[in-house]
Amino acid sequence: MKRSSVFALILIAGLAAGSILFFPAPVRAAEKAVTVKGEIVDLACYLDHGAKGEKHKACALTCLKNGEPMGLLTSEGTVYLLLAPHDDHKAFEEAKGYAAEQVEVTGPPAERAGIKALVVNTVRKV
Repeated sequence: MKRSSVFALILIAGLAAGSILFFPAPVRAAEKAVTVKGEIVDLACYLDHGAKGEKHKACALTCLKNGEPMGLLTSEGTVYLLLAPHDDHKAFEEAKGYAAEQVEVTGPPAERAGIKALVVNTVRKV
């Protein structure tokens, strides 16, 4: 093999490796939907002072209506940040009305930097 061909191959390999390091593929939520059961909580009050349940329902409804982040608290104590799908917010908006109630949320999960999230494709009161 000629010296110029070897140099070209090394250059191409280096550029390919560099593009992977500097321009990694985007991390996407899992394609497969899961169903998770739990209580809808407003994360501002839940994380600040542990507010949840029926006693906190009126406040949670107000907080969620005002744009506070929404979560799903499972019976095991896991909290999922609930996310609206990019194309249809209907189920996400419906979930806000179930503050302090038990629901099943179905959608693709995602996780980054220790934060668990769930895209709300469907929500159903249980």
